[in-house]
Amino acid sequence: MKNISKDRFIVSVKVGEKGQIIVPKEAREMFNISPGDTLMFLGDKEKGIALMKSDAVYELMQKGVIGK
Repeated sequence: MKNISKDRFIVSVKVGEKGQIIVPKEAREMFNISPGDTLMFLGDKEKGIALMKSDAVYELMQKGVIGK
């Protein structure tokens, strides 16, 4: 893991044989991700992919920021 600042980091993860990834401990702690939480996997061919907690996605949808 490489810290960019106290609020950002870059880390690589490998995709396993079943297509699974492990969310690094630092990311789980920073974003308060606990076992049983639901994460949303968002994708756009041009912009890439993002992984977010589902409650954050729904908040952005209500504000009209995503989902257009």
